[in-house]
Amino acid sequence: MSGHSKWAQIKHKKALTDAKKGKIFSKMARLISIAAKEKGADPAMNPKLRMAVETARSAGMPKENVTRAIERAAGAGAKENLEEVRYEAYGPEGTALLIFGVTDSRNRTTNEIKHLLSENDGKLAAEGSVSWMFKKTGAVDFPKETIARPLDDFVLKLIEAGAEDVREFAEGYTAYVDPAALDTFKARLAEKKIPAGEPHIDYVPQNPISVPPEAKAKLEKLEEQLDEHDDIQEVFTNMNDE
Repeated sequence: MSGHSKWAQIKHKKALTDAKKGKIFSKMARLISIAAKEKGADPAMNPKLRMAVETARSAGMPKENVTRAIERAAGAGAKENLEEVRYEAYGPEGTALLIFGVTDSRNRTTNEIKHLLSENDGKLAAEGSVSWMFKKTGAVDFPKETIARPLDDFVLKLIEAGAEDVREFAEGYTAYVDPAALDTFKARLAEKKIPAGEPHIDYVPQNPISVPPEAKAKLEKLEEQLDEHDDIQEVFTNMNDE
């Protein structure tokens, strides 16, 4: 679930094979469980859990799977000793990566991530050496086919609803807001009858960099391999998307 334009990736995930879906649902179940364990099993009172549940449902995760994940956190069934992990790393051509995951064995996951990085001209970085290059922000995506015209009016309505920034991507627009204001922003969108994707947390590179085609291919391969790892939830890079 690499960073930026998440709704486009969720749309892609809906068309995946059952085996791929099962792997994604397993990752999402872990994220739901750890959010519920951290701040309670009621999505109405737990914004982190609510966001995880909304993302899971957008990806087509069955309601019963969501319920089981929450129940596991509350003590029902087998317990997993899960914890969240974050890795800062450098990739090809000095690109920066933020890697987020949920694991039941920090040492195992760390060793496996080190191995994947080393195979793709990358390496782990010290804590704080990469994170400063990114801004944590709330984000909501708007597919182009759902956007009302004229575009200037649409963007103005997003700003009136609380968007701090609005950016255009190939597939649509993304509005950025303070993470703490995501629920309020979503409610204002509903009032204005503006359809939107699920809210999520994004880490936006402050100074995206361009890299040669060979390095870009290596970085994309590394992102794919990290995304395939059972314990990795999100990968963000500072490579220019264009």
